[in-house]
Amino acid sequence: MSFFMVMPKPIEMCVGALIDYKLRVLGIPLRWRSEITAWQPPFRFVDEQRRELYCQWIHEQTFEAHKDGTICRDSIRYAVLGGRIIERLFVRNDVKTILDFPQKKLGEIFW
Repeated sequence: MSFFMVMPKPIEMCVGALIDYKLRVLGIPLRWRSEITAWQPPFRFVDEQRRELYCQWIHEQTFEAHKDGTICRDSIRYAVLGGRIIERLFVRNDVKTILDFPQKKLGEIFW
């Protein structure tokens, strides 16, 4: 899954900010737009899909102080056309990849 932000940088992060992406799913080029619906640094943010792909996509990332550093948690609530069968066959692995990416990146940066 290739996923690229197509917005001029820097992006001013705030509630209501819109972020556009280009991606490929199963080789099909798509566009994606998300809106920041909660912005509470340094504790959390929420982005929700506004265009393309899913019936519902709500992504929340939280940050919690811990004695050894910071705990970063990602959660995604999503729904797809076609229900569970389509989700299992075509979507689940991509969502797992999306969730694994920040953990991998944070590991590269901090460890």
